[in-house]
Amino acid sequence: MTLWLIALAAFGSTASMRICDPMLIALGREFQVSTGDASAVVSAFAIAYGVLQLFYGPLGDRIGKLRVIVMATFACALFSAMTAMASSLAWLVVCRALMGASAAGIVPLSIAWIGDQVAYERRQETLARFSGATLSGMMVGQWFGGFAAQNFGWRPAFLVLSGVFLLAAVVLYRHVRQAGPAIGASVSVADYFRNNRRLFDLPRVRWVLGVTALEGLLAYGALAFVPSRLVDSFHYSLSEAGAAMILWGVGGLTYSQLARRWLALLGERGLALTGGILLAVALLTLAWGRGTAVGAGGCFLAGVGLYMLHNTVQTQATQMAPEARGAAVTLFACVLFLSQSIGVWFIGTTLDHGSLATSFTVCAAGLVLLGYWVSGNVRARV
Repeated sequence: MTLWLIALAAFGSTASMRICDPMLIALGREFQVSTGDASAVVSAFAIAYGVLQLFYGPLGDRIGKLRVIVMATFACALFSAMTAMASSLAWLVVCRALMGASAAGIVPLSIAWIGDQVAYERRQETLARFSGATLSGMMVGQWFGGFAAQNFGWRPAFLVLSGVFLLAAVVLYRHVRQAGPAIGASVSVADYFRNNRRLFDLPRVRWVLGVTALEGLLAYGALAFVPSRLVDSFHYSLSEAGAAMILWGVGGLTYSQLARRWLALLGERGLALTGGILLAVALLTLAWGRGTAVGAGGCFLAGVGLYMLHNTVQTQATQMAPEARGAAVTLFACVLFLSQSIGVWFIGTTLDHGSLATSFTVCAAGLVLLGYWVSGNVRARV
């Protein structure tokens, strides 16, 4: 029951994470800025999401991960409503940062909670099922963002999102209240930084965080601009681009539903390498291909490849420091989203100069090498 409830909160979190991607062109038009400048709303969310992991990790270890998830979900409901009332791009960026800061306390702590409750031999399968909720949120966010921007404006989309967060928060709060208190030992600020330094002393932690940084930079940085690419080069409308991104989510869901079989067939090494290759092929297709069907196929392939690779890295993150799993997993998320924000900023500058296809190509080459690196080291690090 608890898994389904945190999955509902995670659905709202990932919907909010990706809802602006298909809105970038519309936001640029409304606030009279370039699409690259409008992408600041994506970077602001990612930066706040990443930095706040350093706060939520130890807080979750201290007062209980589920309690922190409840508080974060209530905050998301509030800030999503505020986003709908933004009167300028600067105010919108601030509101998106506040949403990112709040959403930061949901998915990573949910992953850490799964790490606490599920044995390692069943963990990757469980995380894959949990990914079904996060992927569904991304799919709905991508589609609904484009649909709303084209048909009735982007502001009502955030009011709807606020309602989803409020529903999730109320239901989860009632469940956690019935479960009783879950208070851990107090941790001082000095102890917190000392513990984080100890995490970095572990070779396993440094390896996981290194591949995570590259994944965020190369894969998630490029992902934010796929809808814009579909509009500019494949001649999709805003709503069609958002709908096409559902295929990206379908690709991820395809992996999550077949994770047990693919894990048995390929192993963790094979999943990482195959995922890197498929994701690279997808980005090359989106960079240089043409035609509606080609664009849709690239989106689907990107979803399959990304979640083959990401689920493998994510599983490693839950095991890199079991004695401080909450802090370790949120540190993993911090690195993922800070590196994503760098990727979004860099690719956004190339988009305004007409070099998006080149950026996608560079990311594709890097992802093949990343998949190979993960594949060659994952077993030795478990």
